[in-house]
Amino acid sequence: MVEGGSALRTTSRIGILLALLALVLSMQHQPAGAQAAPRQLRIAVGIDADTLDPISQTTTTVINMVDYIYEPLVDAEYVERPGEIVPKLATRWQISRDGLQYTFTLRSGVTFHDGTPLNAAAVKFSLERLLDPRNRVPNRHLYAAIQSVDVVNDTTVRLTLRQPSPLLLANLGGNTAAILSPAAVQRAGDRFSVAPAGAGTGPYMFKEWRRGEGITVERNPRYWGTRPVFEEVHFRVVPDAGTRLTQLLAGDVHMAMLPPAPDVRNLRRNERVRIVEAATDRTIFLVLNTQWGPFRDVRVRQAMNYAINKKAILASVLFDLGTVAVSPCPPMMFGGVPVAPDGWPYNPIRAKQLLAEAGYADGFEVNFFTPTGRYIQDFQFAQAIASQLRNVGVRANVSTMDWPSYVAMILTPPDRTRIQMIVLGWAWPVLDCDGALYGQFHSSSHPPTGLGPAYYKNDRVDDLLVRGRNEVDPERRKAIYREAQQLIWNDAPWVFLWTQKWYVATVRNLEGVRILPIEKWDTSKATWRP
Repeated sequence: MVEGGSALRTTSRIGILLALLALVLSMQHQPAGAQAAPRQLRIAVGIDADTLDPISQTTTTVINMVDYIYEPLVDAEYVERPGEIVPKLATRWQISRDGLQYTFTLRSGVTFHDGTPLNAAAVKFSLERLLDPRNRVPNRHLYAAIQSVDVVNDTTVRLTLRQPSPLLLANLGGNTAAILSPAAVQRAGDRFSVAPAGAGTGPYMFKEWRRGEGITVERNPRYWGTRPVFEEVHFRVVPDAGTRLTQLLAGDVHMAMLPPAPDVRNLRRNERVRIVEAATDRTIFLVLNTQWGPFRDVRVRQAMNYAINKKAILASVLFDLGTVAVSPCPPMMFGGVPVAPDGWPYNPIRAKQLLAEAGYADGFEVNFFTPTGRYIQDFQFAQAIASQLRNVGVRANVSTMDWPSYVAMILTPPDRTRIQMIVLGWAWPVLDCDGALYGQFHSSSHPPTGLGPAYYKNDRVDDLLVRGRNEVDPERRKAIYREAQQLIWNDAPWVFLWTQKWYVATVRNLEGVRILPIEKWDTSKATWRP
Protein backbone atom coordinates (compact mmCIF):
# COMPACT_ATOMS: atom_id res chain seq x y z
CA MET A 1 0.00 0.00 0.00
CA VAL A 2 2.74 2.46 0.96
CA GLU A 3 4.81 1.62 -2.15
CA GLY A 4 1.75 1.75 -4.42
CA GLY A 5 0.67 5.13 -2.95
CA SER A 6 4.17 6.52 -3.39
CA ALA A 7 4.27 5.35 -7.01
CA LEU A 8 0.85 6.92 -7.64
CA ARG A 9 1.94 10.23 -6.12
CA THR A 10 5.17 10.14 -8.19
CA THR A 11 3.21 9.46 -11.36
CA SER A 12 0.82 12.26 -10.45
CA ARG A 13 3.66 14.72 -9.88
CA ILE A 14 5.24 13.75 -13.23
CA GLY A 15 1.88 14.30 -14.93
CA ILE A 16 1.49 17.73 -13.36
CA LEU A 17 5.02 18.72 -14.40
CA LEU A 18 4.40 17.53 -17.96
CA ALA A 19 1.13 19.46 -18.07
CA LEU A 20 2.83 22.62 -16.81
CA LEU A 21 5.60 22.19 -19.38
CA ALA A 22 3.04 21.77 -22.14
CA LEU A 23 1.22 24.90 -20.94
CA VAL A 24 4.45 26.94 -20.99
CA LEU A 25 5.32 25.69 -24.47
CA SER A 26 1.83 26.43 -25.76
CA MET A 27 1.91 29.95 -24.33
CA GLN A 28 5.06 30.64 -26.36
CA HIS A 29 3.04 30.10 -29.52
CA GLN A 30 -0.03 32.10 -28.51
CA PRO A 31 -0.73 35.40 -30.22
CA ALA A 32 0.57 38.53 -28.47
CA GLY A 33 -1.71 39.37 -25.57
CA ALA A 34 -3.57 36.03 -25.53
CA GLN A 35 -4.63 36.27 -21.92
CA ALA A 36 -7.50 37.26 -19.69
CA ALA A 37 -8.77 40.83 -20.05
CA PRO A 38 -6.22 43.16 -18.46
CA ARG A 39 -7.18 45.58 -15.74
CA GLN A 40 -5.36 48.36 -17.61
CA LEU A 41 -5.51 48.88 -21.37
CA ARG A 42 -2.13 50.22 -22.51
CA ILE A 43 -1.86 52.29 -25.69
CA ALA A 44 1.48 53.43 -27.10
CA VAL A 45 1.28 56.90 -28.68
CA GLY A 46 3.97 58.84 -30.50
CA ILE A 47 3.76 62.15 -28.66
CA ASP A 48 3.14 63.61 -25.23
CA ALA A 49 0.33 66.06 -24.61
CA ASP A 50 0.97 69.78 -24.42
CA THR A 51 -2.19 70.47 -22.39
CA LEU A 52 -5.23 68.56 -21.09
CA ASP A 53 -7.49 71.63 -21.14
CA PRO A 54 -10.12 71.05 -23.87
CA ILE A 55 -10.30 74.68 -25.00
CA SER A 56 -6.56 74.79 -25.70
CA GLN A 57 -6.35 71.68 -27.87
CA THR A 58 -4.37 71.80 -31.12
CA THR A 59 -3.55 68.16 -31.88
CA THR A 60 -5.86 65.31 -32.88
CA THR A 61 -3.83 62.65 -31.06
CA VAL A 62 -3.97 64.62 -27.81
CA ILE A 63 -7.67 65.35 -28.33
CA ASN A 64 -8.16 61.61 -28.81
CA MET A 65 -6.74 61.00 -25.32
CA VAL A 66 -8.65 63.90 -23.78
CA ASP A 67 -11.88 62.51 -25.26
CA TYR A 68 -11.82 59.76 -22.65
CA ILE A 69 -12.37 62.39 -19.94
CA TYR A 70 -14.72 65.04 -21.35
CA GLU A 71 -17.91 65.21 -23.39
CA PRO A 72 -19.67 67.94 -25.42
CA LEU A 73 -23.38 68.67 -25.81
CA VAL A 74 -23.65 66.75 -29.10
CA ASP A 75 -21.54 64.30 -31.05
CA ALA A 76 -20.99 63.39 -34.69
CA GLU A 77 -21.45 59.88 -36.04
CA TYR A 78 -18.73 58.95 -38.54
CA VAL A 79 -19.16 55.23 -39.19
CA GLU A 80 -22.72 53.98 -38.84
CA ARG A 81 -24.51 57.19 -39.96
CA PRO A 82 -21.77 59.44 -41.37
CA GLY A 83 -22.32 63.14 -40.81
CA GLU A 84 -25.29 62.78 -38.47
CA ILE A 85 -25.26 64.87 -35.29
CA VAL A 86 -26.38 62.76 -32.32
CA PRO A 87 -27.15 63.54 -28.67
CA LYS A 88 -24.45 63.52 -26.02
CA LEU A 89 -24.89 65.65 -22.89
CA ALA A 90 -27.88 67.26 -24.58
CA THR A 91 -30.73 64.91 -25.44
CA ARG A 92 -32.50 67.26 -27.85
CA TRP A 93 -32.28 70.75 -29.29
CA GLN A 94 -34.38 73.26 -31.17
CA ILE A 95 -33.20 75.84 -33.70
CA SER A 96 -35.27 78.96 -34.26
CA ARG A 97 -36.68 79.63 -37.70
CA ASP A 98 -34.24 82.48 -38.29
CA GLY A 99 -31.30 80.30 -37.20
CA LEU A 100 -30.27 82.66 -34.42
CA GLN A 101 -31.25 80.67 -31.33
CA TYR A 102 -30.28 77.14 -30.29
CA THR A 103 -32.05 75.72 -27.25
CA PHE A 104 -30.62 72.56 -25.66
CA THR A 105 -32.26 70.21 -23.17
CA LEU A 106 -29.67 68.50 -20.97
CA ARG A 107 -29.45 64.83 -20.11
CA SER A 108 -30.77 64.20 -16.61
CA GLY A 109 -28.91 62.35 -13.89
CA VAL A 110 -25.41 63.11 -15.19
CA THR A 111 -22.72 64.09 -12.70
CA PHE A 112 -19.19 65.35 -13.22
CA HIS A 113 -16.30 63.29 -11.93
CA ASP A 114 -16.18 65.46 -8.80
CA GLY A 115 -19.80 64.55 -7.99
CA THR A 116 -21.35 67.91 -8.91
CA PRO A 117 -24.36 67.79 -11.22
CA LEU A 118 -24.44 68.61 -14.93
CA ASN A 119 -26.74 71.62 -15.30
CA ALA A 120 -27.33 74.66 -17.47
CA ALA A 121 -25.06 76.80 -15.28
CA ALA A 122 -22.15 74.44 -16.04
CA VAL A 123 -22.85 74.69 -19.78
CA LYS A 124 -22.92 78.49 -19.56
CA PHE A 125 -19.66 78.50 -17.58
CA SER A 126 -17.93 76.17 -20.07
CA LEU A 127 -18.96 77.98 -23.24
CA GLU A 128 -18.28 81.44 -21.82
CA ARG A 129 -14.83 80.22 -20.73
CA LEU A 130 -14.31 79.08 -24.33
CA LEU A 131 -15.34 82.51 -25.66
CA ASP A 132 -13.29 84.50 -23.13
CA PRO A 133 -10.42 86.22 -25.02
CA ARG A 134 -8.25 86.01 -21.89
CA ASN A 135 -8.00 82.24 -22.37
CA ARG A 136 -5.83 80.52 -24.98
CA VAL A 137 -8.25 79.02 -27.50
CA PRO A 138 -6.54 78.43 -30.87
CA ASN A 139 -9.82 77.40 -32.51
CA ARG A 140 -12.12 80.01 -30.96
CA HIS A 141 -13.06 81.12 -34.48
CA LEU A 142 -15.37 78.08 -34.72
CA TYR A 143 -17.65 79.62 -32.11
CA ALA A 144 -17.38 83.29 -33.11
CA ALA A 145 -21.07 83.38 -34.09
CA ILE A 146 -22.17 82.88 -30.45
CA GLN A 147 -23.31 86.18 -28.95
CA SER A 148 -24.61 84.95 -25.59
CA VAL A 149 -25.27 81.83 -23.52
CA ASP A 150 -28.27 81.97 -21.19
CA VAL A 151 -29.69 79.66 -18.55
CA VAL A 152 -33.40 79.07 -19.19
CA ASN A 153 -33.77 76.69 -16.25
CA ASP A 154 -31.65 74.04 -14.58
CA THR A 155 -31.87 71.64 -17.55
CA THR A 156 -32.22 74.08 -20.45
CA VAL A 157 -29.67 76.43 -22.01
CA ARG A 158 -30.06 78.82 -24.93
CA LEU A 159 -27.42 80.09 -27.33
CA THR A 160 -28.07 83.31 -29.25
CA LEU A 161 -26.04 83.92 -32.41
CA ARG A 162 -24.89 87.09 -34.16
CA GLN A 163 -25.71 85.57 -37.54
CA PRO A 164 -26.80 82.15 -38.80
CA SER A 165 -24.02 79.57 -38.65
CA PRO A 166 -24.62 76.38 -40.65
CA LEU A 167 -21.79 74.57 -38.86
CA LEU A 168 -22.36 75.65 -35.27
CA LEU A 169 -24.09 72.44 -34.20
CA ALA A 170 -21.32 70.28 -35.68
CA ASN A 171 -18.63 72.49 -34.10
CA LEU A 172 -20.30 72.15 -30.70
CA GLY A 173 -19.61 68.43 -31.03
CA GLY A 174 -15.88 69.07 -30.93
CA ASN A 175 -13.77 68.48 -27.83
CA THR A 176 -12.99 72.22 -27.61
CA ALA A 177 -16.63 72.75 -26.58
CA ALA A 178 -16.58 70.06 -23.87
CA ILE A 179 -18.68 70.81 -20.79
CA LEU A 180 -16.69 71.16 -17.57
CA SER A 181 -17.40 71.18 -13.85
CA PRO A 182 -17.09 74.82 -12.73
CA ALA A 183 -16.09 73.66 -9.24
CA ALA A 184 -13.29 71.42 -10.57
CA VAL A 185 -11.90 74.13 -12.86
CA GLN A 186 -11.91 76.70 -10.09
CA ARG A 187 -10.40 74.25 -7.60
CA ALA A 188 -7.52 73.37 -9.94
CA GLY A 189 -6.77 76.99 -10.83
CA ASP A 190 -3.59 77.42 -12.86
CA ARG A 191 -2.93 73.66 -12.69
CA PHE A 192 -6.09 72.74 -14.57
CA SER A 193 -4.24 72.22 -17.86
CA VAL A 194 -1.97 69.57 -16.31
CA ALA A 195 -4.19 68.05 -13.59
CA PRO A 196 -7.89 68.39 -14.51
CA ALA A 197 -9.17 66.13 -11.72
CA GLY A 198 -12.95 65.89 -11.45
CA ALA A 199 -13.75 68.16 -14.41
CA GLY A 200 -15.35 65.85 -16.97
CA THR A 201 -18.39 63.62 -17.42
CA GLY A 202 -16.74 61.03 -19.69
CA PRO A 203 -16.33 57.27 -19.23
CA TYR A 204 -12.89 57.77 -17.66
CA MET A 205 -11.53 60.16 -15.03
CA PHE A 206 -8.12 61.81 -14.98
CA LYS A 207 -5.72 59.96 -12.68
CA GLU A 208 -2.13 60.92 -13.50
CA TRP A 209 0.10 62.62 -16.05
CA ARG A 210 3.84 62.00 -15.94
CA ARG A 211 5.45 64.34 -18.45
CA GLY A 212 7.32 62.50 -21.17
CA GLU A 213 6.10 59.12 -19.88
CA GLY A 214 2.35 58.87 -20.10
CA ILE A 215 -1.19 59.73 -19.04
CA THR A 216 -3.45 57.42 -17.04
CA VAL A 217 -7.24 57.62 -16.73
CA GLU A 218 -9.48 55.44 -14.55
CA ARG A 219 -13.02 54.19 -15.09
CA ASN A 220 -15.83 56.51 -14.03
CA PRO A 221 -18.04 54.45 -11.67
CA ARG A 222 -20.98 56.82 -12.14
CA TYR A 223 -20.83 57.07 -15.93
CA TRP A 224 -24.26 57.69 -17.47
CA GLY A 225 -23.50 55.71 -20.66
CA THR A 226 -22.20 52.24 -21.45
CA ARG A 227 -19.70 51.04 -18.86
CA PRO A 228 -16.22 50.64 -20.40
CA VAL A 229 -14.52 47.24 -20.24
CA PHE A 230 -11.18 48.31 -18.77
CA GLU A 231 -10.64 49.75 -15.30
CA GLU A 232 -7.85 52.01 -16.53
CA VAL A 233 -6.39 53.22 -19.81
CA HIS A 234 -2.74 54.23 -19.94
CA PHE A 235 -1.36 56.25 -22.86
CA ARG A 236 2.36 55.55 -22.96
CA VAL A 237 4.55 58.11 -24.74
CA VAL A 238 6.81 56.23 -27.19
CA PRO A 239 8.15 58.54 -29.94
CA ASP A 240 9.95 55.78 -31.86
CA ALA A 241 7.60 53.76 -34.11
CA GLY A 242 9.82 50.65 -33.97
CA THR A 243 9.79 50.69 -30.18
CA ARG A 244 6.00 50.99 -30.18
CA LEU A 245 5.79 47.86 -32.33
CA THR A 246 8.33 45.97 -30.20
CA GLN A 247 6.31 46.72 -27.08
CA LEU A 248 3.13 45.53 -28.80
CA LEU A 249 4.67 42.23 -29.94
CA ALA A 250 6.05 41.67 -26.45
CA GLY A 251 2.58 42.18 -24.96
CA ASP A 252 3.78 45.21 -23.01
CA VAL A 253 1.12 47.39 -24.69
CA HIS A 254 -2.15 46.32 -26.27
CA MET A 255 -2.37 48.94 -29.00
CA ALA A 256 0.27 50.96 -30.85
CA MET A 257 -0.37 54.08 -32.87
CA LEU A 258 1.34 54.14 -36.28
CA PRO A 259 3.88 51.30 -36.09
CA PRO A 260 6.64 51.57 -38.73
CA ALA A 261 5.24 52.02 -42.22
CA PRO A 262 7.68 49.46 -43.75
CA ASP A 263 6.23 46.78 -41.46
CA VAL A 264 2.53 47.35 -42.18
CA ARG A 265 2.28 44.95 -45.14
CA ASN A 266 3.72 42.08 -43.12
CA LEU A 267 1.73 43.01 -40.03
CA ARG A 268 -1.49 42.62 -42.02
CA ARG A 269 -0.54 38.94 -42.40
CA ASN A 270 0.72 38.45 -38.84
CA GLU A 271 -1.60 36.26 -36.77
CA ARG A 272 -0.33 37.80 -33.56
CA VAL A 273 -1.72 41.28 -34.26
CA ARG A 274 -4.33 43.08 -36.28
CA ILE A 275 -4.01 46.33 -38.26
CA VAL A 276 -7.00 48.67 -38.05
CA GLU A 277 -6.83 51.34 -40.75
CA ALA A 278 -8.88 53.82 -42.79
CA ALA A 279 -8.52 56.86 -45.01
CA THR A 280 -8.69 60.18 -43.14
CA ASP A 281 -8.95 63.90 -43.77
CA ARG A 282 -5.38 64.42 -42.51
CA THR A 283 -3.46 66.57 -44.98
CA ILE A 284 0.33 66.62 -44.61
CA PHE A 285 2.21 69.65 -45.91
CA LEU A 286 5.21 71.91 -45.51
CA VAL A 287 4.41 75.29 -44.03
CA LEU A 288 6.28 78.06 -45.81
CA ASN A 289 6.52 81.21 -43.68
CA THR A 290 5.29 83.71 -46.27
CA GLN A 291 6.77 86.58 -44.23
CA TRP A 292 10.31 85.13 -44.28
CA GLY A 293 13.04 85.88 -46.82
CA PRO A 294 12.70 83.92 -50.09
CA PHE A 295 9.20 82.69 -49.24
CA ARG A 296 7.82 86.22 -49.56
CA ASP A 297 7.94 85.59 -53.31
CA VAL A 298 5.15 83.40 -54.69
CA ARG A 299 7.51 82.14 -57.41
CA VAL A 300 9.78 80.62 -54.78
CA ARG A 301 6.84 78.97 -53.04
CA GLN A 302 5.63 77.53 -56.33
CA ALA A 303 9.16 76.31 -57.07
CA MET A 304 9.17 74.42 -53.77
CA ASN A 305 6.03 72.58 -54.88
CA TYR A 306 7.56 71.66 -58.23
CA ALA A 307 10.84 70.52 -56.62
CA ILE A 308 9.44 67.65 -54.55
CA ASN A 309 8.46 64.27 -56.00
CA LYS A 310 5.53 63.42 -53.73
CA LYS A 311 4.64 60.15 -55.47
CA ALA A 312 8.18 58.81 -55.10
CA ILE A 313 8.31 59.66 -51.39
CA LEU A 314 4.88 58.10 -50.82
CA ALA A 315 6.04 54.88 -52.47
CA SER A 316 9.51 54.63 -50.95
CA VAL A 317 9.15 56.23 -47.50
CA LEU A 318 5.45 56.00 -46.62
CA PHE A 319 4.87 52.67 -48.42
CA ASP A 320 1.75 54.05 -50.09
CA LEU A 321 -0.01 54.92 -46.82
CA GLY A 322 -1.31 58.11 -48.37
CA THR A 323 -2.40 59.79 -51.60
CA VAL A 324 -1.02 62.92 -53.26
CA ALA A 325 -2.80 66.12 -52.17
CA VAL A 326 -4.94 67.58 -54.95
CA SER A 327 -6.40 70.60 -53.14
CA PRO A 328 -6.07 72.60 -49.90
CA CYS A 329 -9.26 70.89 -48.60
CA PRO A 330 -9.49 67.09 -49.05
CA PRO A 331 -12.20 66.08 -51.55
CA MET A 332 -13.73 63.77 -48.91
CA MET A 333 -14.94 66.90 -47.08
CA PHE A 334 -17.92 69.08 -48.00
CA GLY A 335 -16.72 71.70 -50.48
CA GLY A 336 -13.49 69.90 -51.27
CA VAL A 337 -12.69 69.80 -54.99
CA PRO A 338 -9.55 68.61 -56.81
CA VAL A 339 -7.75 71.75 -57.97
CA ALA A 340 -5.13 69.65 -59.77
CA PRO A 341 -6.15 65.99 -60.27
CA ASP A 342 -2.57 64.76 -59.79
CA GLY A 343 -1.37 67.44 -57.39
CA TRP A 344 1.54 69.78 -58.09
CA PRO A 345 3.61 68.02 -60.80
CA TYR A 346 7.21 67.08 -60.12
CA ASN A 347 9.20 69.40 -62.38
CA PRO A 348 12.66 70.34 -61.06
CA ILE A 349 13.48 72.20 -64.29
CA ARG A 350 10.50 74.50 -63.78
CA ALA A 351 11.49 74.86 -60.12
CA LYS A 352 14.96 76.10 -61.09
CA GLN A 353 13.47 78.53 -63.63
CA LEU A 354 11.17 80.06 -61.02
CA LEU A 355 13.98 80.33 -58.48
CA ALA A 356 16.16 82.10 -61.03
CA GLU A 357 13.35 84.50 -61.94
CA ALA A 358 12.96 85.34 -58.23
CA GLY A 359 16.69 86.04 -57.88
CA TYR A 360 17.72 82.71 -56.34
CA ALA A 361 19.52 81.04 -59.21
CA ASP A 362 22.02 79.62 -56.73
CA GLY A 363 19.30 78.58 -54.31
CA PHE A 364 19.21 79.47 -50.62
CA GLU A 365 19.47 77.96 -47.15
CA VAL A 366 16.44 77.31 -44.93
CA ASN A 367 15.90 75.92 -41.44
CA PHE A 368 13.54 72.96 -41.72
CA PHE A 369 11.80 71.64 -38.59
CA THR A 370 9.93 68.35 -38.34
CA PRO A 371 8.37 66.39 -35.47
CA THR A 372 9.28 62.78 -34.77
CA GLY A 373 6.47 60.31 -34.06
CA ARG A 374 3.54 62.60 -34.87
CA TYR A 375 2.87 61.71 -38.52
CA ILE A 376 3.67 58.61 -40.58
CA GLN A 377 7.46 58.51 -41.15
CA ASP A 378 7.64 62.25 -40.44
CA PHE A 379 11.36 62.59 -39.72
CA GLN A 380 12.19 60.12 -42.51
CA PHE A 381 10.18 61.88 -45.20
CA ALA A 382 11.56 65.26 -44.09
CA GLN A 383 15.04 63.93 -44.79
CA ALA A 384 13.93 62.68 -48.21
CA ILE A 385 12.44 66.09 -49.00
CA ALA A 386 15.66 67.83 -47.97
CA SER A 387 17.58 65.55 -50.33
CA GLN A 388 15.29 66.40 -53.24
CA LEU A 389 15.47 70.14 -52.53
CA ARG A 390 19.25 70.02 -52.83
CA ASN A 391 18.76 69.10 -56.50
CA VAL A 392 17.36 72.61 -57.13
CA GLY A 393 19.85 74.38 -54.87
CA VAL A 394 17.71 74.71 -51.73
CA ARG A 395 19.73 73.64 -48.70
CA ALA A 396 17.26 72.58 -46.00
CA ASN A 397 18.75 71.97 -42.56
CA VAL A 398 16.54 69.33 -40.90
CA SER A 399 16.06 69.31 -37.12
CA THR A 400 13.44 67.87 -34.77
CA MET A 401 12.07 68.34 -31.26
CA ASP A 402 9.44 66.90 -28.90
CA TRP A 403 5.81 67.64 -29.71
CA PRO A 404 4.99 70.07 -26.85
CA SER A 405 7.99 72.20 -27.88
CA TYR A 406 6.86 71.96 -31.49
CA VAL A 407 3.38 73.27 -30.61
CA ALA A 408 4.94 76.10 -28.61
CA MET A 409 7.02 77.05 -31.66
CA ILE A 410 3.92 77.05 -33.89
CA LEU A 411 2.08 79.37 -31.48
CA THR A 412 4.89 81.94 -31.34
CA PRO A 413 3.99 85.43 -32.68
CA PRO A 414 5.40 86.27 -36.13
CA ASP A 415 7.90 88.80 -34.81
CA ARG A 416 9.56 86.13 -32.64
CA THR A 417 8.98 82.95 -34.62
CA ARG A 418 11.75 80.51 -35.52
CA ILE A 419 9.67 79.09 -38.34
CA GLN A 420 11.00 79.26 -41.87
CA MET A 421 9.76 75.86 -43.08
CA ILE A 422 8.12 73.10 -41.02
CA VAL A 423 6.29 69.82 -41.44
CA LEU A 424 2.70 70.03 -40.30
CA GLY A 425 -0.59 68.18 -40.70
CA TRP A 426 -4.17 69.39 -40.54
CA ALA A 427 -7.20 67.21 -39.86
CA TRP A 428 -10.61 68.44 -38.88
CA PRO A 429 -13.35 66.88 -36.69
CA VAL A 430 -16.07 68.27 -38.96
CA LEU A 431 -15.92 67.00 -42.54
CA ASP A 432 -16.41 70.45 -44.03
CA CYS A 433 -13.99 72.84 -45.74
CA ASP A 434 -14.74 75.62 -43.26
CA GLY A 435 -12.41 74.28 -40.59
CA ALA A 436 -9.94 72.87 -43.09
CA LEU A 437 -9.45 76.29 -44.72
CA TYR A 438 -10.36 79.00 -42.21
CA GLY A 439 -8.07 77.68 -39.48
CA GLN A 440 -5.01 77.83 -41.75
CA PHE A 441 -5.62 80.45 -44.43
CA HIS A 442 -7.74 83.23 -42.93
CA SER A 443 -5.46 86.01 -41.73
CA SER A 444 -7.10 86.03 -38.28
CA SER A 445 -5.69 82.51 -37.78
CA HIS A 446 -2.08 83.67 -37.55
CA PRO A 447 -0.35 82.62 -34.31
CA PRO A 448 -0.51 83.19 -31.41
CA THR A 449 -4.33 83.45 -31.65
CA GLY A 450 -4.59 80.75 -34.32
CA LEU A 451 -2.79 77.79 -35.86
CA GLY A 452 -1.81 79.12 -39.29
CA PRO A 453 2.00 79.54 -39.11
CA ALA A 454 2.37 80.29 -42.84
CA TYR A 455 1.18 83.82 -41.90
CA TYR A 456 -0.66 83.83 -45.21
CA LYS A 457 -2.84 86.79 -46.16
CA ASN A 458 -5.00 87.24 -49.24
CA ASP A 459 -7.88 89.70 -48.88
CA ARG A 460 -10.02 87.85 -51.40
CA VAL A 461 -9.48 84.55 -49.61
CA ASP A 462 -10.35 86.21 -46.28
CA ASP A 463 -13.63 87.45 -47.75
CA LEU A 464 -14.50 84.09 -49.27
CA LEU A 465 -13.82 82.16 -46.06
CA VAL A 466 -16.03 84.50 -44.04
CA ARG A 467 -18.80 84.18 -46.61
CA GLY A 468 -18.43 80.41 -46.67
CA ARG A 469 -19.04 79.99 -42.96
CA ASN A 470 -22.11 82.24 -42.99
CA GLU A 471 -23.75 81.04 -46.22
CA VAL A 472 -26.63 78.64 -45.58
CA ASP A 473 -27.18 77.54 -49.19
CA PRO A 474 -25.04 74.40 -49.80
CA GLU A 475 -24.46 75.01 -53.51
CA ARG A 476 -23.35 78.58 -52.93
CA ARG A 477 -20.99 77.38 -50.21
CA LYS A 478 -19.45 74.87 -52.61
CA ALA A 479 -18.86 77.62 -55.19
CA ILE A 480 -17.25 79.85 -52.56
CA TYR A 481 -14.86 77.12 -51.45
CA ARG A 482 -14.03 76.18 -55.04
CA GLU A 483 -12.76 79.71 -55.72
CA ALA A 484 -10.92 79.94 -52.39
CA GLN A 485 -9.09 76.65 -52.97
CA GLN A 486 -7.93 77.72 -56.43
CA LEU A 487 -6.51 80.99 -55.05
CA ILE A 488 -4.76 79.26 -52.15
CA TRP A 489 -3.32 76.57 -54.42
CA ASN A 490 -1.79 79.16 -56.75
CA ASP A 491 -0.47 81.30 -53.86
CA ALA A 492 1.27 78.17 -52.49
CA PRO A 493 1.66 79.08 -48.79
CA TRP A 494 2.23 75.33 -48.34
CA VAL A 495 4.06 72.64 -50.18
CA PHE A 496 1.03 70.39 -50.68
CA LEU A 497 2.21 66.83 -49.98
CA TRP A 498 -0.45 64.18 -49.32
CA THR A 499 -3.41 63.02 -47.30
CA GLN A 500 -2.40 60.14 -45.09
CA LYS A 501 -4.09 57.00 -43.90
CA TRP A 502 -4.47 56.44 -40.19
CA TYR A 503 -3.82 53.09 -38.60
CA VAL A 504 -3.11 51.36 -35.32
CA ALA A 505 -1.88 47.86 -34.51
CA THR A 506 -3.55 45.92 -31.71
CA VAL A 507 -3.13 42.56 -30.06
CA ARG A 508 -5.54 39.96 -31.43
CA ASN A 509 -7.53 39.83 -28.21
CA LEU A 510 -8.57 43.46 -28.49
CA GLU A 511 -11.64 43.64 -30.71
CA GLY A 512 -13.95 46.44 -31.81
CA VAL A 513 -11.37 49.21 -32.23
CA ARG A 514 -12.47 51.63 -34.96
CA ILE A 515 -10.61 54.22 -37.02
CA LEU A 516 -12.59 57.39 -37.71
CA PRO A 517 -12.09 59.53 -40.84
CA ILE A 518 -11.03 62.43 -38.60
CA GLU A 519 -7.82 60.56 -37.69
CA LYS A 520 -8.92 59.18 -34.34
CA TRP A 521 -9.10 55.70 -32.92
CA ASP A 522 -12.23 54.71 -31.03
CA THR A 523 -12.15 52.06 -28.28
CA SER A 524 -15.55 52.95 -26.80
CA LYS A 525 -16.98 49.67 -28.12
CA ALA A 526 -13.81 47.62 -27.74
CA THR A 527 -14.01 44.22 -26.05
CA TRP A 528 -11.47 41.61 -25.00
CA ARG A 529 -11.51 38.04 -26.27
CA PRO A 530 -9.35 35.69 -24.12
